[in-house]
Amino acid sequence: MQEFEHIQSLWQSHSVEVKITSEEMLDQAKKEVNSIRTKSLFNIGGMVISFLAISSLLVYFDFSSWATFLGIGIIVSAVAIYTVLLYREHLLISRNDFTEHPGAFLKKLHEYQLSRFNLYNKLYWFYAAAVSVGFILFFFETLNHLNTWVQIAIVLFTVIWMGFCATILRKSYMNKEKERIDLLIEKFERISAQFKESV
Repeated sequence: MQEFEHIQSLWQSHSVEVKITSEEMLDQAKKEVNSIRTKSLFNIGGMVISFLAISSLLVYFDFSSWATFLGIGIIVSAVAIYTVLLYREHLLISRNDFTEHPGAFLKKLHEYQLSRFNLYNKLYWFYAAAVSVGFILFFFETLNHLNTWVQIAIVLFTVIWMGFCATILRKSYMNKEKERIDLLIEKFERISAQFKESV
């Protein structure tokens, strides 16, 4: 037991100082920024595909109810607005060259973080409400052709899926995104401080 305590005290007294250069930190930050940019482009691409897929319903199917057209119109409008907002956020982190101006990029990164917070807290509820109303109107005509159990299953699945996305999935994604951006901001603050010291 004494040997274990002796080894433990030696281990605790031996501290290794890890130094990371500003170039290594900049390389790590560059990878993370590129990952965020790529993910942002995939999100925008997914929304554009959704926009085209939902819009194509109007071209390839013959609907007779005004409610169906209104429902699809609401969904398409909500997807279009959300896509524009995602693109605007993407521009915040893609326009600046962070290797030349880490301070300016840090400012844009703070704006991006605030924008993401607003997108997932305030604007998300507008999007979810618009899509829900759109689906309700869309279902008026389309569900009439199906039997009762299939109607109930589709409505129940839609409600559960929207609830899952609005609560568990959204919160998990928000926490992961916040942690990732916070770490990136911390790295750029250190990089900016090191550049100021070296000047």
